[in-house]
Amino acid sequence: QVQLVESGGGLVQPGGSLRLSCAASGFTLDYYAIGWFRQAPGKEREGVSCISSSGGSTYYRDSVKDRFTISRDNAKNTVYLQMSSLKPEDTAVYYCAAGLGNNRFCSRLLQLGYEYWGQGTQVTVSS
Repeated sequence: QVQLVESGGGLVQPGGSLRLSCAASGFTLDYYAIGWFRQAPGKEREGVSCISSSGGSTYYRDSVKDRFTISRDNAKNTVYLQMSSLKPEDTAVYYCAAGLGNNRFCSRLLQLGYEYWGQGTQVTVSS
């Protein structure tokens, strides 16, 4: 069964950290660009970060730069999003998505060109 599964979400205090994981099964993440997206209550889903299919390029929305780090471990068929200095405005459901060679849209954090999407993991930043 082909699927992406996110994990690592939870409740954290402002200033805290979480590491999200996006694990693929049924296919290999090699050659796939992987994006992280989030959707806060009452808001549209937005691009957060993306890593190119080679892993050589990473992209971040301005509000998370210097706080979030995306990485991939192809041997584990998993992509990570390390989130630090979390703020209440980071509260959202976080989704990962995989797009074969989807580097063009990855670089612009657009929700286009992704074949597979996970079900999401909730991140809540609150004191």
